[in-house]
Amino acid sequence: MNKEVYIAGWGSMSALGYTPQDIWEAYLNNNHYLSRNPIKGELADDAKNELEAIRKESKNYKRLDPSVIMAIWSTRKALEKSKWEIDNSIGINIGSSRGATSLFEQHYEAFKANKINPLASPSTTLGNISSWVGQDIGAKGIQFSHSITCSSASHAILNAIAWLKAGFTNRFIVGGSEAPLTPFTIAQMQALKIYTQDNKDEYPCKSLMVNKQYNTMCLGEGASVFCLETEASENSIVKIAGFGYGTEEIPHATAVTENGDAFVTSMKMALKNLDKNSIDVIVTHTPGTMLGDKSEVNAIQTVFGNSSIPALTTNKWKIGHTLGASSALSVEMALLMMENQQFIPVPFINYKNTPQNINRIMVNSIGFGGNAVSLVIERL
Repeated sequence: MNKEVYIAGWGSMSALGYTPQDIWEAYLNNNHYLSRNPIKGELADDAKNELEAIRKESKNYKRLDPSVIMAIWSTRKALEKSKWEIDNSIGINIGSSRGATSLFEQHYEAFKANKINPLASPSTTLGNISSWVGQDIGAKGIQFSHSITCSSASHAILNAIAWLKAGFTNRFIVGGSEAPLTPFTIAQMQALKIYTQDNKDEYPCKSLMVNKQYNTMCLGEGASVFCLETEASENSIVKIAGFGYGTEEIPHATAVTENGDAFVTSMKMALKNLDKNSIDVIVTHTPGTMLGDKSEVNAIQTVFGNSSIPALTTNKWKIGHTLGASSALSVEMALLMMENQQFIPVPFINYKNTPQNINRIMVNSIGFGGNAVSLVIERL
């Protein structure tokens, strides 16, 4: 079925804040929101208080992982904006790269001490996120989650588009949630030698800087959730005008190809029915690693040509890499730029031109294993 898909509302929280006004104000300045020792994009105390208030609502919420609580909070806000009424047709798919990171680490410590909690398995499984969101809002439709590492949220959107266009339902709650700021998860990234060093630079994460001589990725926490619908309503914000995906053969589990083959495939597919010159902005995945950033920029040059590359931007230099939630927060950045008709630059990137009108934005993401997704959103 050739149905159009619209975004009707969203909710989010990250190091930038948790209200659209605060988040947009944070985008308008040239400050980053990364703390140090180690460098990370952590929620502010007032956002953590919002999550703690949810925990106190029910004894069932008391022991949930932060990734689940962030998804519940963000979903509530998305539903407020969309003004949906809850019924049994609404699907839910909220992706995560790591799932219940902090709970897993706690339960593993208990396991090593020969003390295992009977709730260790149900509270740490990935499906825990969408199912608890469904419990919270009283939805009875299909509820599932998946992990495709850093492109998890974009794959949740792709999957929802398939359900919506097939006519299985006409509304879907999608997004990503990640709370990876735990000792083991940070140590994993440091072991890969991609984590930024605390060298007191003004901008410790140099995402999108292709000529850097060292890796500058750092982790952040956050969630972003969207309401997708097939019938435009007075609350519809943008249309998803294009989508694409691609994979590539990689030399090892965490690598990407130098030419960004997966991105070339996903961007070309997303542009199949669109004029590439109509793309005003690309919100890049660029995690802050040397190879990852170069690979994506090389792919963009291949698809668009050096003379017609849209304005490139990213939010990872501000909030860190939120893994499975990262592309959802990139979509939110795109929505805010489109809503306010203002391009948000990266302060250490030189721009020859920036768009005065923003009508179409491409959002890229890629996960470990060379798994890329490109989405195009269009102003209504």
